[in-house]
Amino acid sequence: MLPNPIENLVKQLARLPGIGPKFAERLVFFLASQPKEYTSAIAYALIDFAKKIKHCAECGNISETGLCPICASPKRDRTKICVIESALDIIVLEKSGQYKGLYHVLGGVISPHKHIMPENLRIKQLVDRISKRNNSPAFAASPEKEKNNPKIQEIIIATNPNTEGDTTALYLVRVLSPSGVKITRLARGLPSGSELEYMDEATISSALAGRKDL
Repeated sequence: MLPNPIENLVKQLARLPGIGPKFAERLVFFLASQPKEYTSAIAYALIDFAKKIKHCAECGNISETGLCPICASPKRDRTKICVIESALDIIVLEKSGQYKGLYHVLGGVISPHKHIMPENLRIKQLVDRISKRNNSPAFAASPEKEKNNPKIQEIIIATNPNTEGDTTALYLVRVLSPSGVKITRLARGLPSGSELEYMDEATISSALAGRKDL
């Protein structure tokens, strides 16, 4: 029988992606062998994370402020939105140096067997975001506002090239088509069944440059 603090920590760590109960136990016993200053630093970092980190009100990216640095930057191409599964995908796409537009984080993909349906994702927020920008009388009445927030001209779907990613992409095409915005998807330079976070910069750049209309 392990002490309650150890059992509780093992249970929480085992909930993390890629960490099962056995690996969680190894981590906890490693921490138990370290100086208290080490574990205190980790605890402080987690508390600081919980207090300060939030989701961008515009795109759903991880941020310390209401708007993430990408959404707040006047240098980004505001006519394009790249739709991705998770905020981690932003890091990969940014490293490619090929994409200069905005993002929209879905928060996952449609997966009925995991009980993840369209209403569980940030799809409605994307539809509303397009409608607000492209159909807003405020922007039409003010050239300055329209200059700073031009109409969205292209939606790039960058879900992973696997069954769930393809299903989500098809659903997005059906939902977004009435908006009249051009819809494209990353080229199939991405290996089928792979995930964006494991792709190198050259592959990502090629997929962005060769994206296809949907």
